[in-house]
Amino acid sequence: MHSLSSDVQAKSLAMQMAATGIVPAPGQSMTEATALLAAARNAAYAEAARGRLGHGVHMLLRALGTQPMSFELQADMAALLLTAGEFAHAVSYARAALDMHPHHGPSLYALGFALSGLGEAVEAAQALRKLTRGKAKQSLMAEAPDLMPLVRTELNRIQRLTRQPQQRAPRR
Repeated sequence: MHSLSSDVQAKSLAMQMAATGIVPAPGQSMTEATALLAAARNAAYAEAARGRLGHGVHMLLRALGTQPMSFELQADMAALLLTAGEFAHAVSYARAALDMHPHHGPSLYALGFALSGLGEAVEAAQALRKLTRGKAKQSLMAEAPDLMPLVRTELNRIQRLTRQPQQRAPRR
């Protein structure tokens, strides 16, 4: 017979796993799995900051091998690939993160800017506009509020680029 305490713990673990996509390895606690994942993410960004972007991407790929359902790893990969100018790959990882967490601000940011880099202005504008309201805006503001002015600037740039020139009447 299960005790009430073990049922509550199991439910709590299930909720954490659903929210983060982190699955502890056999014999590993959720806290240990989360700490290892955070360490991998931090190390990847440290490598990128040292100018070794490829090393950072490789570290995230290894972490994704153990935690493929982590939207945070997917989002981090999208961000690093966006930085590297690998727009198509950044789009893929951002979409994977958004499949798991549809209102994740940093993933929408990476998606919008990667699509813009690929010349997909309409779709880029849709992703970036989503960032200016609701849960997506709250998410971005909580994680990276300094990016919001860049979102607005890029939306304005896309709007200027896609605006149709007005037809002028021929002169007589």
